[in-house]
Amino acid sequence: MTQFLRKTLTAAAIIAAIVAGSPVFAQDKPAAMPAHPGAAAPAAAPGAAAKPTGPAVDMKAVDAKFKTEKEKYGYMVGMDVARSIGQIKDEVDTAAVIQALQASLKGEKTTLTDAEAVAVRQEFMQKLQGKQVAKMKDEADKNQKEGDAFLAKNKDKPGVKVTASGLQYEVVKQGTGPKPKATDVVKVDYTGTKIDGTKFDSSVDRGQPATFPLNQVVPGWTEGLQLMPVGSEYKFYIPGKLAYGERGPAQIGPNATLVFSVKLISIEPPSADAKADAPKIVPPAEKH
Repeated sequence: MTQFLRKTLTAAAIIAAIVAGSPVFAQDKPAAMPAHPGAAAPAAAPGAAAKPTGPAVDMKAVDAKFKTEKEKYGYMVGMDVARSIGQIKDEVDTAAVIQALQASLKGEKTTLTDAEAVAVRQEFMQKLQGKQVAKMKDEADKNQKEGDAFLAKNKDKPGVKVTASGLQYEVVKQGTGPKPKATDVVKVDYTGTKIDGTKFDSSVDRGQPATFPLNQVVPGWTEGLQLMPVGSEYKFYIPGKLAYGERGPAQIGPNATLVFSVKLISIEPPSADAKADAPKIVPPAEKH
């Protein structure tokens, strides 16, 4: 949050956003991706601007909308500035933004001194951070209550078992192979949903099983997979504390209880690439 605000609330960041979003400034990048994987991209001529990408645009029609080039370019810059502050637009007065831009660009005396602007920026960041913390707490409390209610009801369903940690699971199909250890690398197919049925990740949909070290996933997976003989299909109901806890990704949320349908395909030989191949949602970079 702090890093975002610094980028958003400084003129340097606005300029950076304009440069990054405008192909004409990207002179040190190839004009297009190579035609085939592994093929080298043609080198751009020294000083040559990259060709614009995206839908074809009738520049004559664009020019007809403005009286001068400066007006056209200024409008484009204005759109970029708006995008750069879009996430805080409800927290600022647009007229004041324009007033400050005009005064600063003209070299006139601004209402705030540089030192005062720094102090106001810090105050603003603290305010937004406070709002974000309060929002996350409300969401975490809501998810915790809903998850607790779901698990309390779900544990009484026929076939559902509960471990000492609170992990719930049911056997869809029992395999006959060995069970993995926490230090093993496993290959699985899985689909993950929230308790309302919203799907957030699926190796099945991607058409490619996931391979990863079992001790690099969320605790509910590390525990649950060790219960499964190879060839099994289980369904896990993972409390928030055994999933992502308060640090759940945006598409999941804090303290969210998660449901996974998992098929254990095999126990794989250790591989240096196994961690890199792990699915993006199931195994986070660190445990909670």
